[in-house]
Amino acid sequence: MTSSTPAVPDPTAPAGAVPRAEDEVVRICRDLLRIDSSNYGDGSGPGERAAAEHVMELLHEVGLEPELFESAPGRANVVVRLEGEDRTRPALVLHGHLDVVPAQASDWTYDPFAGEETEGLLWGRGAVDMKDMDAMILAVVRQMAREGRKPARDVVVAFFADEEAGGVYGAGWAVRERPELFEGASEAISEVGGFSVEVDGRRAYLLQTAEKGLAWLRLVADGTAGHGSQTNDANAVTHLAAAVARIGAHRWPYQLTPTVDALLRGVADLTGLPFDAQDPTAVDALVDALGPAKKFVGATVRHTSNPTQLAAGYKANVIPGRAEATVDVRLLPGFEEAGMATLRELAGEHVRIEPIHQDIALEVPFAGDLVDAMVDALHVEDPGATVLPYTLSGGTDNKSLARLGITGYGFAPLRLPPELDFSGMFHGVDERVPTDALRFGVRVLDRLLRTC
Repeated sequence: MTSSTPAVPDPTAPAGAVPRAEDEVVRICRDLLRIDSSNYGDGSGPGERAAAEHVMELLHEVGLEPELFESAPGRANVVVRLEGEDRTRPALVLHGHLDVVPAQASDWTYDPFAGEETEGLLWGRGAVDMKDMDAMILAVVRQMAREGRKPARDVVVAFFADEEAGGVYGAGWAVRERPELFEGASEAISEVGGFSVEVDGRRAYLLQTAEKGLAWLRLVADGTAGHGSQTNDANAVTHLAAAVARIGAHRWPYQLTPTVDALLRGVADLTGLPFDAQDPTAVDALVDALGPAKKFVGATVRHTSNPTQLAAGYKANVIPGRAEATVDVRLLPGFEEAGMATLRELAGEHVRIEPIHQDIALEVPFAGDLVDAMVDALHVEDPGATVLPYTLSGGTDNKSLARLGITGYGFAPLRLPPELDFSGMFHGVDERVPTDALRFGVRVLDRLLRTC
């Protein structure tokens, strides 16, 4: 794929005629929210094609030449490379995903695919995960193209399919089948970081430098089928239920990774609370000081294992010969093997574990030129704020890019009101993002691409 150079601005256009990213980011986000790109994880649903075609239109409109490719019918991805001022430097990947998790309209205040804007908030499925960041990327790239301005280095702008189901049809497929798209890239930026929280009355931004490993596992118990009235010591349901109960109730010990350690030390500095990695009470107090963000951070001081699905039997008086369950396991960077060993012990001798989908954990330094540029860009827009590293309890497409040696960060910059439960809206009901936060984000991203 050839690089796209920005469109040359019209010298006869009146001053101020070029739309700014701040002027159109809300509209772009609203239009994306109105496209249902729900990912049910089983191949059903509308797919990302409509959203990808809309992205193509927005990029073509400003003279860029993106490529749209499908990994399967309807599973569409869009990539364009922007030529940088210094092409001798490694490229940066700036990426988002176009799919969203499903939403039940009856549970929402507003239709999740209506893109309702009210009282300074934009509502809809994907408003925080992650069509907000998609819109910020598009708005900034469009402004740069209109102005004929290049980023500091080559930037590979990518919008992937299927992130919400592990990226098999999106970033994972692109890395495996189209690695040339990312040639020369060394670093990447995507979700979920750069958003603000209030800590003891002071604003802090959480920059994501790590994410837990992913393991969607199937527990399988094989037993002896028989009549429900008979004694049966090889009851598959009994064996499975016991394993599920052990795994679901297991209290994983605290294990502070370097990123979590650095975050909690930063919170201690802001609050004056004591930091003691060996004292769970002290750790809990520091996590609680992060307010709504404790939902993310509280899940990163230990492994988690949550049973999510059960399946067995076909009639009340028939003991089935097989029973299955699904468990969502998230493992801390550096402790994955020990975590899996514990899960096998908890499952017991009568239950085997089969992988459904697994992916790596990530942890990268909170240091270097790119981190410095992200921190500086935030400080220009919000002087005096603190920037801290943190670990994401979920996962992102940076896992796939890591297979090409690309170091990934979560940086979707948003200055948020302290009362907004931002982390609680991921995959939740009534997703919404402040329109002012979107405008803040494009200012930060624009400055970052000028300097990084």
